[in-house]
Amino acid sequence: MEPGCHEPGEFRAPPLEGASDGGPPNFRWFCLEHVRAFNARYNYFNGMTADEIHDAQRPMAGWERETRAFARAAGDAPPRWADFSDPIDAIGAKFGEARAAAGMRSDGKPLSPRDREHLRTLGLPVDADRAALRKRYGELVRQYHPDRNGGDRSHEARLQQAIMAYQALRRAPAFA
Repeated sequence: MEPGCHEPGEFRAPPLEGASDGGPPNFRWFCLEHVRAFNARYNYFNGMTADEIHDAQRPMAGWERETRAFARAAGDAPPRWADFSDPIDAIGAKFGEARAAAGMRSDGKPLSPRDREHLRTLGLPVDADRAALRKRYGELVRQYHPDRNGGDRSHEARLQQAIMAYQALRRAPAFA
C-alpha cells in the first residue's frame, strides 16, 4: 500500500529488498494507479554489471534449468512412499484408497483403456503381473484350443480374442 492511498491494494509487486525474514516473501500490494507508477520506475537490471545484464538477456536464459518431466500415458507416477516417514500410514492409506477407487495398479504403472479391456478379456485383475498374465494365457489356450477339445472349433473366436489380448498386454508398459 502506498502511504496516503485509500484504494484497495489489488496488484502485487515485489517485496522490498531485505524485507524477507526467511519465510515466504512479503509482497507489496498497490492500487492500479500506484502499481502503474511502481512499474514505470522499476528497473530489473538496477545494480547489475554489464556481464550480468548480458547473461540475463541471452535468448536461452533460464532454459538451462532442469524442469520436471511431463506426464506419460496415465499421468504422473505416484510418490515413492519409501521416501517419507509415515508411522501411522496416514498418507499411504489415503493414496491407496484413491488409487483403488480409480482402478490404478498398486505398482503405479500406467494402464490404457485398451489394456484394461484386454485384462477383462483374459479375466485378470488390474494388478496382475507378468507371471499371472502368462499363466492365465496358458490356461485359456488349453481350454479353448481345438486340439484340446477333440477338434471342436466352436471356441475358436474366444481363443483368438485371448491370443490378441495376450499379445497386446505382453508389450504394454505395465507388463514390461
